[in-house]
Amino acid sequence: MKYKKIPGLLSYSRTKEKINFINTYKGVHRIGLMCEVLEISPKTYYKYRNVPDKDYEDYKLIRRIFNQSMKTYGYRRITDELREKYGVIYNAKKVLRIMNKYGIQPLYIKNQQRNGHKVRMERMIRPDLQSKKIIGYQISQRNDNKLVLDTLHKAFKKIKDPSGLVLHSDQGFQYISTEYQTVCESRGILISMSRKGTPLDNGVIGSFHSLLKKETLYNNDIKSHDEYIKIVKSWLIFYNTQRRRNKK
Repeated sequence: MKYKKIPGLLSYSRTKEKINFINTYKGVHRIGLMCEVLEISPKTYYKYRNVPDKDYEDYKLIRRIFNQSMKTYGYRRITDELREKYGVIYNAKKVLRIMNKYGIQPLYIKNQQRNGHKVRMERMIRPDLQSKKIIGYQISQRNDNKLVLDTLHKAFKKIKDPSGLVLHSDQGFQYISTEYQTVCESRGILISMSRKGTPLDNGVIGSFHSLLKKETLYNNDIKSHDEYIKIVKSWLIFYNTQRRRNKK
């Protein structure tokens, strides 16, 4: 006998997990059909369907941390957050098991290929390598001198005396312009540029942009530029104030 495929069906080996699955999809598929496919008797299902799941309270806390991370944290960061913020010490494998059980997963894993064509805009971001915080950013439809200079002036509002700071970039036309170099020199900023054909020299900001796209563009179903700008602004606040840094 052939059964209709049930989306999301996993090879559950434990009775409680099968019951949880049926409870989740009982409004979509017939209970009798799911019992047959999952090889659990209807009698067993109805007997235990209201028995509390021992993982449920842990799931709620894990879900709270996941939501607070703008749905970007994987099980390792959630494990660290449980320990350091809530004083709850769990093995990382347990956290991963509960996340898999309840389907908690960043959307960028699935959306990375699907969303790539939807949004095209330029972002100019200035990170502080010592604090690893963003000190200035600007979003524009065009990658031009104005974008670079507006970002620079925003950063100056937070850094009152930038004299002696090193400002690194690639060798784009904006950074070799007379205006950019004059502004930097007038504030005592030392200009640093990547060597030609050596993208690793600019690896820090390249890695950051990759993370930004992964956790904003690929982690959301973007409908418009305005929506994406709002998401990026919220994420930058989250990045500066809450997001866990990788351990050294």
